[in-house]
Amino acid sequence: MSAVVETARSAQPAEPGQDRVTDPRRRRRRLVTVGAGLCALALFVLTLGVGSTYVAPWDVLASVLHLRDIPLVDFVVRELRLPAAVTGLAVGFALGLSGPLFQRMLANPLAAPDVVGISSGAGLFAAGAMIVFHASGLFVSGAALVGAALSTALVYLLAWRDGIQGFRFILIGIGIAAFMESLIGYILARATIWDARAAMTWLIGSVGQAGPTELRTLVVVLLVVTPFALLLDRQLGALELGDDAATALGNRVEPSRLAIVLVVVVLVGCATAAAGPIGFVALMAGPIVARLSGSSGSLLASGFVGSGIVLGADLVALHVMPKPVATGVVTGVVGAVFLLWLLIGVNREGRGG
Repeated sequence: MSAVVETARSAQPAEPGQDRVTDPRRRRRRLVTVGAGLCALALFVLTLGVGSTYVAPWDVLASVLHLRDIPLVDFVVRELRLPAAVTGLAVGFALGLSGPLFQRMLANPLAAPDVVGISSGAGLFAAGAMIVFHASGLFVSGAALVGAALSTALVYLLAWRDGIQGFRFILIGIGIAAFMESLIGYILARATIWDARAAMTWLIGSVGQAGPTELRTLVVVLLVVTPFALLLDRQLGALELGDDAATALGNRVEPSRLAIVLVVVVLVGCATAAAGPIGFVALMAGPIVARLSGSSGSLLASGFVGSGIVLGADLVALHVMPKPVATGVVTGVVGAVFLLWLLIGVNREGRGG
């Protein structure tokens, strides 16, 4: 009940003279956001420093910030490790930001983009581009973005019945995701062994496969879309209360939902284009922040948690596993356990629909 009241307050205009600083919930949310940002930064520095050649954290920072010139350190940090580290940071932030947008819009923690078919659509079109047209680089990235948009539009249209309801949207999304996965399996079965191997490598998802163009595109998209996503926080607070309450508070429900869906498609499509469909990051970030914050949490904190998940998974994949594996293997194993825990929690609380 207290969470609902807090959500209603966040959806309403601030009262004159209201002392936001002394609100313990807001202080806790800010503390979680700052802590998540510092953890992501620490993992970013660790990613740049750990490997066959160890570089101390202060040397990493000095090299990245161009504070001094040490040729060997600069080569290892800037040339060899920085692209993958920035990719992990950016991809994780995009996925972490997109997850709670959908989960709060549909008022269900299971409504992550990779559960309702958006990532599967991107994977299908990218795999098709690689196998059927022997494409690479930007063409594959563009195909992934188109696939994410088309699969989302398909789910949205099929779920529409005088508006969108969360449970129906999730069920149809799961069905579309299964359909897309079956088509991916069919395409792989018809491909040559070399094409199938290349497509499978991409479909597992790894931060090490992003090219400079895909990475620059993702960073620019984040710089443009993130402020717009943060502006949607108030609409999300209203939508969590239900359509009638949101309308009574002066919100236009369907235009708000459409704006949120467009933001999620761009974030997930560009992140998938850069690193492949790294699974469960979008699903985990929002609930982790909500548990730490004691409320729905902030979108910015979810983005930082997503960055931390991807960077941490990449460190485990490269330096903890007996043999190096793709980043998506680690997030897949951890995410499957997290999904089971989430399903049990949702079932106990009766929020599964």
